[in-house]
Amino acid sequence: MNSKKTQYTFIAGAVYFAAMAVAHYFGLKVPGLFVYYDTPSYDYQDKIISFAVCAYTVLFYSAARHRVVAPSAIIVLALTVLGLSSVNLSCALYVVLEAGKSTVAYWIQTGVIAVYLLILIIFYLSDSKVLKPEES
Repeated sequence: MNSKKTQYTFIAGAVYFAAMAVAHYFGLKVPGLFVYYDTPSYDYQDKIISFAVCAYTVLFYSAARHRVVAPSAIIVLALTVLGLSSVNLSCALYVVLEAGKSTVAYWIQTGVIAVYLLILIIFYLSDSKVLKPEES
């Protein structure tokens, strides 16, 4: 079992991803819920993203409830940070940006997710030291 702080941190992620799924489903381009909020997208793309993000919601809720799932959620989030970083550096992103537009806002959102990932890792590892082996 995860500690309460780790459980709440994973649940916060589940809530965040649920909000992201709703925003993408309805096309609500809100910074923070839409990383690339000011780039063109198609409705069908946003709906596909919303369904995929539902999987994150379930994964993070499961990680909060069952410690054995936590490493999978951490790995998926790490891959997400790497993926967003790759997009932020891609030429394809610059093609759709207005001339002279900066990617700083995307890097900030990617950074916030990376900080959340780091917090999850720290909490998960600190639980490993505190919890008895039969509780892990």
